[in-house]
Amino acid sequence: MFTQHSFDFLTQLADNNNREWFKTNQLRYEETVRTPTLQFIEAMQGPILKFSPRLTAVAKKVGGSMMRPQRDSRFSKDKSPYKLNVGIQFRHFQGKDVHAPGLYLHLANDGCFIAAGIWHPESKALNAIRQCIDENPNGYKKALVELKKAGFELSGDSLVRPPRGFNKEHPLIDELKRKDFIAIKPISIEQVCSDDFVDFCTQEFEHTLKLMHYLCFALSLDF
Repeated sequence: MFTQHSFDFLTQLADNNNREWFKTNQLRYEETVRTPTLQFIEAMQGPILKFSPRLTAVAKKVGGSMMRPQRDSRFSKDKSPYKLNVGIQFRHFQGKDVHAPGLYLHLANDGCFIAAGIWHPESKALNAIRQCIDENPNGYKKALVELKKAGFELSGDSLVRPPRGFNKEHPLIDELKRKDFIAIKPISIEQVCSDDFVDFCTQEFEHTLKLMHYLCFALSLDF
C-alpha cells in the first residue's frame, strides 16, 4: 500500500508548501498518498472491529479515519497550508473528535510512529482519568507494564505541579500530572512500506489494548 513514493511526495511538499503546487500535483497526491491511506484503513477494518466494535475505521476521503491534509494555521506563526505527515485515527465512536480515545498511526519523513490513548482530553475527561488512576491503580499499572514490554512509552504534556486535590507524595504522582495519555512506539519507513504492514500494525496495536480498556473504563465508555 504505502511505498517510498508516498514519502517522496511529502518531501517535495515540504519544499513547495503552497496551494498552487498542491493543486498542480493533486493527482500525484491521490495516487501516492491518499489512495494508499484509504486502502490501509479499509484493510484494518477487520482487525479494528475485533479489537472493539466501538472503534471506527472509516475509509472516506473526508470525515473518516484519515485526517485532513490541511493545517489549521489560524493561531500559528507558520501559515503553510499543508501538513507534512499522514495521520490516521481509529477513534472511539462515542468521542466527538481527535481528542477521543483511539489508535493512531503517524507517517512522516521526520519520524513514523504507532500510538494509542487520548490526546489533550478536556478537563472533565482528564479529571475522570486522574480520579480513576487514584482509585483503581492496578489496572493502570498493568497497562504500563504491557506497553513497556512492547516498546511503547507514554508521551505528551505534563503539569509542573501536582494537580489540585492530589498529594505530591502520591506513588503515581508523575502519572497524575499527565495532561495526555498517549503511548507511542517509533517505527521505520521500511516497516511502513513492507508487504505485511497491516499485520504488523495489528500486532502492535494489540499491546495497547489494556490502556485503551482502562481509559474507556475511566471515561465510562464501552469498549
